[in-house]
Amino acid sequence: MEGSILAQRDRIALPNGMELRLLSALEVLQARREAGELAGEERERALCSNACLLARALEHGEDHTPVFESGQAVLAGLTVEEIAALARRWSQLRRESDPGLGLDKEELEEVKKNSVPTPMTGCGGGC
Repeated sequence: MEGSILAQRDRIALPNGMELRLLSALEVLQARREAGELAGEERERALCSNACLLARALEHGEDHTPVFESGQAVLAGLTVEEIAALARRWSQLRRESDPGLGLDKEELEEVKKNSVPTPMTGCGGGC
């Protein structure tokens, strides 16, 4: 992904010289599909999903090449704890880069409450 036109930043440097970058929607879909193939059981899906996301998001800082070639390579090369920590950091980057509306939680809840159509209007939220 070249860089999001809306994101505040699209990558962060890690202390070890590697970087985590945001993923395009297509890359996220590809990671989900790969994780579905890797996971033998439903309880393995979260770990496999994180590994497949990291295979795409974790890059060498100097040349932006992938550190791992696949989710399976991430599973073979990192511990569960390392995968979880990096996945949390990637999720934090995604949240921080979300262009959003800049609303706090209470304001967002108010917007959601006011955008729900009343039964009498017949609108599907687009009115």
